[in-house]
Amino acid sequence: MERPPPAPSNVPPGKRILIVIPVYNERENIVGLLDQLLAIPPALDVLLIEDNSPDGTGAVVDAYSRENPRVAVIHRPGKLGLGTAYVRGFAYAIGNGYDYVIEMDADNSHDPKYIAPFIEAIEGYDLVIGSRYLKGVSSVNWPFWRLVMSYLANKYVRFVSGMPYTDCTGGYKIISRRALEAIDLREVKSNSFSFQFELLYRMHAKGMRIREIPIIFYERAIGKSKMDKKTFFEALLKVIQLRLKRARGRL
Repeated sequence: MERPPPAPSNVPPGKRILIVIPVYNERENIVGLLDQLLAIPPALDVLLIEDNSPDGTGAVVDAYSRENPRVAVIHRPGKLGLGTAYVRGFAYAIGNGYDYVIEMDADNSHDPKYIAPFIEAIEGYDLVIGSRYLKGVSSVNWPFWRLVMSYLANKYVRFVSGMPYTDCTGGYKIISRRALEAIDLREVKSNSFSFQFELLYRMHAKGMRIREIPIIFYERAIGKSKMDKKTFFEALLKVIQLRLKRARGRL
């Protein structure tokens, strides 16, 4: 499905925004995505966390970064997981004076056209989630089993955690520096898709101002999903652990 070009991002004057993208075996996707992101006015910066992809993604993003100073790359020695990649990116954003961080995937499931609505929506908030479920179910070409697992997982997370959000596991969002500094990133232990609801739960517990906006999620057209059933069920146990930790005053 062909998508329209993203709209101007309307970055607030004096504010700096960093897009953090973990990449692993995304050689066929990453250049097209970066081209779209760098075309969004005004300028946004991009940080790629690359985990020594065997398909040569590292060399591709290094070459791109040399030609485009707004793109930085952090290389790690192997596949260390989604959670640690984002935590590394958040620490980089804080250390380099960024005001907001946008999380997104490298596989074209997150459409860059939503960056402008994210930036508009963050005004007055600390976290804005791109929700697949705010207006029914908004996904394109998702296998039925993935759709059911995701929908039921979100219902489960809401029930166990007590959070009111429709999409607790979504990975497309914008976060303020204030929200990142409110939590201890060293304490965020999840390292699969459970990272998303752990981060949300910790910010919710700290009283951060959180809202959702609707997005359409696209199943990746190239490459293989990194989600499996083992990861899914491990994540469900994590919700209970977080709820118990908060009940004991340790969150």
